[in-house]
Amino acid sequence: MSLRELYQEMILDHGKQPRNTGCLPHPSHSHAGHNPLCGDKIMLYLNEDEGIIKEIKFEGCGCAISMASASLMTEAAKGKSVSEVESLFNLFHRLVTEGESADDERLGKLSIFAGVAEFPIRVKCATLAWHTLKAAFENKSDQVSTE
Repeated sequence: MSLRELYQEMILDHGKQPRNTGCLPHPSHSHAGHNPLCGDKIMLYLNEDEGIIKEIKFEGCGCAISMASASLMTEAAKGKSVSEVESLFNLFHRLVTEGESADDERLGKLSIFAGVAEFPIRVKCATLAWHTLKAAFENKSDQVSTE
């Protein structure tokens, strides 16, 4: 099995069986996001205490890339500080838009999305959850849209 096939398998696994799904009853932050181009929708919930993300979940539907990205994002964000997650967002964004930073250890499993840079139309799918998380941190009132 090639590395590319392994990455595709992981995206399909997280896309079909996403982790950290569901609603948090009393989140400190929540936000909705929508990618009208692909039809991806997400509702993100998180509990942050003293700058640390204690718990994070999402509900949503969409393509395998958007659901896998949301799933892996929640795994990566849990237990980290808001500033660490913001830094991770910047690394991830550069990865999926420019194909850079794939070997950055801080990305961990998120590096599987390096191939998204080859398909610019899929960048919005991969970044929807991340933009929604950023909007939740900023307490924005409008739904995030990738358009």
